[in-house]
This record gives sequence, structure tokens and C-alpha cells, in this order.
Amino acid sequence: MTTSASPGTEAGVRYDQDGPVATVTLCRPDVLNAQTPAMWSELGNISRKLPGDVRVVIVRGEGRAFSAGLDLSVARGGGDSSLPELAKLSPDECAERIAGFQEAFTWLRRPSLVTIAAVQGHAIGAGFQLALNCDFRVLADDARFSMAEVTLGLVPDLGGTKRLTELVGPSRALEICVTGRRIAAQEADQIGLATAVVPGADLSGAVSDLAAAVLAADRGAVAEVKALLSGATNRSYADQDRAEREAQTRRLRDLIGAE
Repeated sequence: MTTSASPGTEAGVRYDQDGPVATVTLCRPDVLNAQTPAMWSELGNISRKLPGDVRVVIVRGEGRAFSAGLDLSVARGGGDSSLPELAKLSPDECAERIAGFQEAFTWLRRPSLVTIAAVQGHAIGAGFQLALNCDFRVLADDARFSMAEVTLGLVPDLGGTKRLTELVGPSRALEICVTGRRIAAQEADQIGLATAVVPGADLSGAVSDLAAAVLAADRGAVAEVKALLSGATNRSYADQDRAEREAQTRRLRDLIGAE
């Protein structure tokens, strides 16, 4: 049975669930799914209300683009979360406000979930970072990434810089961030940003196939593997070996049972 939570549609986000697969759709296609603080608030709400039986989350954009990034008409307006208003806050208050924005993105890294970004068209700035916070990025062949914050005199601040560095290395990550250039799907595949690149017509099918492959695996094992790999870059070999032993011990006890 497919269920849908529609109230968030007014904020530009739609939630649908089909069994253990949840789909989060940015639904402002008239502005290429440009993002607003209201959308981030709704993404945070979804993360807090996510049912425990959800194992896979698919993030997609409605229309011809994944997301054109921050909605500049809102960012430069007079709202509480506009750039001018943020600049008036104390450093601690500003950082706390940004931490709230980050929560809309960083929940996608939870070990208990496997998250897939289905990217077509532009994924710019906040759109790129939304895709980076997902475990997998399946790209249509017309996809374009860009970390465009530097063109506004800003830095990426929505949880994307560490994942970008892990995927492409510090030198390439720096080049991508300070130039803000567009990265076509083929290059994204070559440098490790893409899990797969497929024709646009095949994007939904490829994402569904990947979700099915994840669901075919043991849920506990998938969560342990994600946690192991997520922490691997910050551990020494000895610490990673120990983490493997501890994870395997938990799996054995769960599978066979500890008397």
C-alpha cells in the first residue's frame, strides 16, 4: 500500500511511502525546485516522523531539475532566515540557525537508512549538497552538479563538504568548490560522484532496481556495513579492525542469539 503525507506540499516537499521505501520529492518545478528555509523545515519534520519500517529513502526533484539550489528571492528577502537577517545575528545565534538548516540534510546519513538521490538536470549548491548527503547518487545523463556558493561569496554549509572530499579527494574538492563550475554527468561518474549514470528515461527504473537490491539484504547487516564504512576514514587500521570485530559480534548474536 502506498501512503502519502501531503501537508508538506505547500512548503514544496512531498512525502510518499510504499512499504519500506519512502520517496521525498522537491515539488517546486516552476523554479527548478529552488530551496527555501520552509522546505528545509519540512525535510526536518519528515526526518523526525519517519516510520521505523522505512529502510530506503529516495530523494528526487519534480520536473526537469533536481534542484537549482537556494531560492535567492527568499534568501535576499526580509524573512527571519534571509541572508541579511542572518548577518545581524550574533555569531553563536547565526551558527545555531545554520545548524537547524543542516538537520534537513544530515539525517540522510543515518546508518539505519540507505538513501538514494535520483538526479536529473541541475543540482546546484544546496541541490548538490542534498545529493551528497545521500549514500548513492543515480544520475540521468543530463545531470549537472555545481557547488555554486562561492559565486555568492559564501561557503557550502549544508553538510556536503566532508562527503565531497571523501569522494573526490581534497584537491579536487577544493577546485570544485572555489570555481563553482558545472560538472556534467559523465565527469561526475569518472571522478566518483555518481553511483551510476543512465539515460533520463531509465532513471526511475535504475533507482527502483537499486532500492530493491538494498532491500534484498539483511537490514541489520546493511546498517552495520554503512556505519563501518562511514567511520572508516577517521579510524586507524587497528581501530577499523576492531570496529569490524565488534560489528560482526553483534551480527552473530542477533542472527544466532546469545543464550
